[in-house]
This record gives sequence, structure tokens and C-alpha cells, in this order.
Amino acid sequence: MVKTLTMVFSLRFSSLSLPPHSTITLYTVPHVPNHRLRSTSNLSPPSSTLLIKHSLCPCAAPKQQQHLLVPEEEEEEELKCINEAPSLENDSLPPGIRRECMPRHVAVIMDGNRRWARLRDLPVGSGYEAGVKSLKTLIELCCKWGIRVLTVFAFSTDNWFRPNVEVEFLMSLFEGGVKDEMGSSLRENIRISVIGDISKLPKSLEELIINVEESTKNNSQFQLIVAVSYSGRYDLVQACQRIAMKVKDGIIELNDVNESLIEQELETNCTDFPYPDLLIRTSGELRISNFMLWQLAYTELFFTQSLWPDFGEADFLEALQSFQQRWRRYGE
Repeated sequence: MVKTLTMVFSLRFSSLSLPPHSTITLYTVPHVPNHRLRSTSNLSPPSSTLLIKHSLCPCAAPKQQQHLLVPEEEEEEELKCINEAPSLENDSLPPGIRRECMPRHVAVIMDGNRRWARLRDLPVGSGYEAGVKSLKTLIELCCKWGIRVLTVFAFSTDNWFRPNVEVEFLMSLFEGGVKDEMGSSLRENIRISVIGDISKLPKSLEELIINVEESTKNNSQFQLIVAVSYSGRYDLVQACQRIAMKVKDGIIELNDVNESLIEQELETNCTDFPYPDLLIRTSGELRISNFMLWQLAYTELFFTQSLWPDFGEADFLEALQSFQQRWRRYGE
């Protein structure tokens, strides 16, 4: 009996035509009289049936695919009949979003704050204040939906050339935001990291950043990375400088310099997931503006017309749905 069932399963499995990077989930479920999987007519009903559930996961890399075999005893109590396959979706996720295809690291270029304010005849600062609210909403959604890392481009090295009044307002807003989030981050197990040349920031803000990074470094549920006084070119230059110094001091040889070594010296060495799976840019601009040039090599890009202060749950869901419909081939 067991031998016959194995042959039937092998035949059906081998006849499946699946696209690359698909996930096959195997379940054993208790037998019920009215089932959809037909058994051979001359065989008595089996005590349990092997159910194949096929789900596409185009957004994941091949190495991220998992093949799950669920023991019979773990399924018997959960399944009422063979026609009701168990769902792997988490109840906290919106309809249409799959847990197994959720990006681990999302990066965002928060663009359009000034335009948002000007369209409403408001001071520029009002746009940035509204943008802070959008950021808080996005952090909450990431925590709720299981995204591990969120990196936001808050202030680039090029932004130092903006009017002094605007720069001073942004520094003050950023300092106040860090203070406000510090307590909640400790309570909610959120780690805060800052990447960029913080030596150019006001001294009080620089000290605050060092303090919040130290205070939250052991938090593990979610990581917020804020890019301040940052650019992708700066990141690569500072990495090369550190490597050159190590060669000069005899710590490493010139032939030791490779991609892995460069990656270790980039600012994103502060996280276990240094490469964003998904980059979102708001305001309709179709460029990455000198942001994480090395890290975005295989990142999926999503551009939206929404200005950053208007970016909300519906926009984020659209980006995630777009991401989950893509095949991440990594050059294959």
C-alpha cells in the first residue's frame, strides 16, 4: 500500500511544470470520504493523504526558498477536511500580501516635502513636519507586517547647500524626532542606527545620535536606519579610505581587497541585512540620487507619484504588491 501511494505521488509531482524559484509545500492530512484527490479505484482509502500546495514566490532569491514538509500528527488537529488547505498567511497581513515574499529590508527616498507645502501655500517647514508623520506611520506598518529593516534617506550631503534657515530647521526637527523616538524605541524593541558623516552635524545632535545608538543596539525586533549627511559616493570613499589605511599599516595586503572587504567597510555594516530588497522613491522622480550606490545593485525599485507627506498605507501596499510580483534573478 505504501509503495503504491509513493508511485502515484512521484508521477504527479514529476508532471508538474513550475517556474523557477517556486515553493512546493507538502502536507499530510487525515482522510475524509469526499476528497478532491482521487485514489485508484482498486485501492482501499488510505489513512492519510499527501497534499501538495504550490505557491509562487517570485520576489525571493533561489537561496531563500524553503521546502516545507509538515508531519501528519501536526496537521490532524488543524485541518477539518482535505478540501481546506492550511494557510501560511499571517492574520496581521493585508489581503494579497504573502509572508514568505515580504522584503526584509526596505529603503525609502522621502521626496516631495517642500512641494507638498508649496502646493498648500504653507511654509516649507510644514512639509517636513507632515513628512515626519508619514515616517512614523511607515515604521508602525513595518513592525506590524514583519519587515526587519527600514532605511530612510533623511538628509544628503548635497542638502548642505540649501538655505541656512532650512538646514537649521531640519537639524532641529531631526534632533526633536530622535528624542521623541528614543523612549518608544526602547519599549518596542526597535534599534536605531544612523549612517552618514555625522561629524558635520551640530554637536548636540551628534552626541544624541551616539547615545541613542548605544541605548538601542541590543534591540532586535526591528531596525530603523536613518541616512543623514549621507551619499552613496561618500560611503564608497570612506570605505576605500579605511581599506587603504589598513594596507598602509600592514594589516592587510593589497591582494586582500575584494568585494567582501569593501562591504565590511560600508556604513551599512551596522545591520545584518545591508542590501535593501525594495527601494521606494516618492514624488514621481525616477532616479536614486546618490543613495546607497553599492547596496542597491540588485534592489527592486518602485517609484510613486505621491509626495512623501501623502505616502500612506495604501501606497506602501501598492509597492509591496508590485515587489511580490517580480522575479529576482540576481543575474541568473
